[in-house]
Order: sequence, then structure tokens, then C-alpha cells
Amino acid sequence: MANVADIKEELNKVLYPGFQKSIIEFGFVKDIQEDNGTCTMTLDITSSAAEVEEQLKKEISAVLKNIGIDSVKLNISKPEAPKQQSNSVSGQNIAPQIKNFVMVSSGKGGVGKSTTTVNLAVAAAMQGKKVGILDADIYGPNIPRMMGLLGKEVEVVGNKAKPFNAYGVDVMSMGSLMDEGHALIWRGAMIMKAVQQLLRDILWEELDILFIDMPPGTGDAQLTLAQSVPVTCGVNVTTPQHVALDDSRRSLDMFSKLHIPIAGIVENMSGFICPNCKTESDIFGMGTCEPLAEQYNTQVLGNLPIEPAIREGGDEGKPIVYCNPETESAKRYMSTTAKLIEFIDKVSDTASNAEIQPTTPPGVSACSSSQNSSHSGDSCGCSN
Repeated sequence: MANVADIKEELNKVLYPGFQKSIIEFGFVKDIQEDNGTCTMTLDITSSAAEVEEQLKKEISAVLKNIGIDSVKLNISKPEAPKQQSNSVSGQNIAPQIKNFVMVSSGKGGVGKSTTTVNLAVAAAMQGKKVGILDADIYGPNIPRMMGLLGKEVEVVGNKAKPFNAYGVDVMSMGSLMDEGHALIWRGAMIMKAVQQLLRDILWEELDILFIDMPPGTGDAQLTLAQSVPVTCGVNVTTPQHVALDDSRRSLDMFSKLHIPIAGIVENMSGFICPNCKTESDIFGMGTCEPLAEQYNTQVLGNLPIEPAIREGGDEGKPIVYCNPETESAKRYMSTTAKLIEFIDKVSDTASNAEIQPTTPPGVSACSSSQNSSHSGDSCGCSN
């Protein structure tokens, strides 16, 4: 007669739909009881999709029959299904096959923006969304390393590039399209063109969410993206120090000026979790983003601690939310993502960039005053 250990061994063969990792490895199996050939089991899964539940039921029953379990009673806990959205859009959209665009931004570099983007995207995929990552950080494209894609060659189909797929997420990065270590010294016009090409000339599938990892700061890349597609919402990544918060205000102000709904703030490096004793210590500050969130009428999506496994996962191309789902950081990424998805569902059908479309003719600088005789051409650096 099969026992609980035998059942767990068989369940290692059941892969979570869309991933190459079992429900045991993900930690989704919470309770197993066996009684005379009947197995009662509790699953806590991350997807609300009915097809995921049905596939798991089918595969679990199939593998347990191999060890003489003919009756399986499953208690499945899963998120509430998202409501349907009309996704009405006005303005320009050069990638209409993508339902929602999430701009992940920061006022300054070094705050963990790319790490946050990767783990939010993988967590969203684990919660049943069809997800992509566009690494638009022209100057520091780190996504290929963090997603385990460093050195992989881009496949070209016709005249377009095909995204990679890792951890259930479609991925494309400027870092995959240029030589490793090559420095880009580009003016604004080249950056603007690159951002548009990453949207238009990549074979993006129909996605629920495209996470866009932006360069730090507020500049040409952010404006070009917002004018090219209707950004559903923006996420600001910061650390608790007031120096970082000063720059975050600029990023949040940019969202407001571009009419991009602010989904919230991710307070990264918020506390430190010791890998040995698991004690959480406040070394860089913690909880300082609440007043900033109130100022901009938004929320703190999550407080992500410093945990060595996050750094190790980023360096090795193994996102913590996927590879170490039982860690405190992975759990917080999952809850942060759930809050973000809830916000996306609220604002998805109102996304628009009509109000920020350029009003100058093509090829004419926005600050050009060719019709203004008093303009000397010296004050802003543009040519008449």
C-alpha cells in the first residue's frame, strides 16, 4: 500500500502547467493524507485559470494510479479569477497584440529595478498570466543575465527577432542584440528609435502583460514609450534611503505628467534577512515609502528585503521567485505581484496616450520655434 512518501515521489512527476518544475518543487502541495487507497490532498496554486486546475487534476490522478491510488480528493486554493476588461484604447499603439504595458522605472540606478522587473514578471506568469519582459534599459541591459539568457543568439524570422522564453516569460533585451560589454553612446533620437523598434520589430505574441524595464531617470526613452503605446500603469522601484526617495519623486512626477496611472512603489532593500538565523534587521531603513505613496495617491506594493539568495539568483540567472519559492523574498514578490495585477485589472480599459502625442510635425524638434522670430537656436541646442 502506498504511503505519503510514495505519493510525494509520484507528484514530483507533475509539472506545473507552463513550467519545467513540479508542484512539489514549487511548494504548492500543502497537505497529503492517505486512507485505504484514497488520497486527500490540498493544493495552493498561483493561477486562477480553470484549464490549469483541470490539467493538474488529470495529471495527479494519472500518476497516483501507478501506485494503486484510485481515488483522489483535491482541495485547490487559488486566486480569484480576474474580471474581463474591454481594454478600450485611444492614441497610438504600435504593439496592439499586447493587452497591458507596465513601465518599471526608478529615479536613479542601483536600486534593484531590473531584479524587481524579473521577479514580478516571473511571479505574474506563475499566477497564470501570459507575460513578456522588454529590457529597454539601453545603457545597462541586465535582463539576459538575470533570466539565464546570457550569450544566447537571437533567432530572426523574416525581418523580425523572436523573443526568448525563460521561466514561462517571453524576453527581449537590447543586451541580446549587441556585443557583450559594448558601450552605447547614443543621442536622444537614436534612443527613441531603438525603443520603438523593440516594440515593433520583435515578434511579440498576444500577451496579458509586457513588463518594460526602463533606463533610470526621466528622459527620451520614457517619453517615447509612453507616446508609442498606451502604458497601463507605472511601478516605481526605490530603496528606503531619503537620497533615493528624492529621485523617486521625479519618477512619480513623470508618471503624473505622462498621464500614466501609478500602480505603486516597490521599496527594495527594505531590511536584511540573515541567511543563517533568518532574522530580519533594519540596516538601510524600512517603511519610509509610505508618506511618499500618500503624497502621490498610490500604494506601497511591497517591501522587499535584502536576501543573499536574490543576488545569487540574479547572478546565476535563477529568479528567486521561481527557484526558491519558499523564501521570504519570493513570498513577498508573489504578494506584490498579486497587488499589481489587481491594479492592472482596475485601470486596463482606460489606458490612453492620446493627451501626450507630439504636436510638432515629423522631424521638427518639440522645442523648435521656426515660426518664432525671437528664437535664436542657442538656448536649447536644437536647430531651426
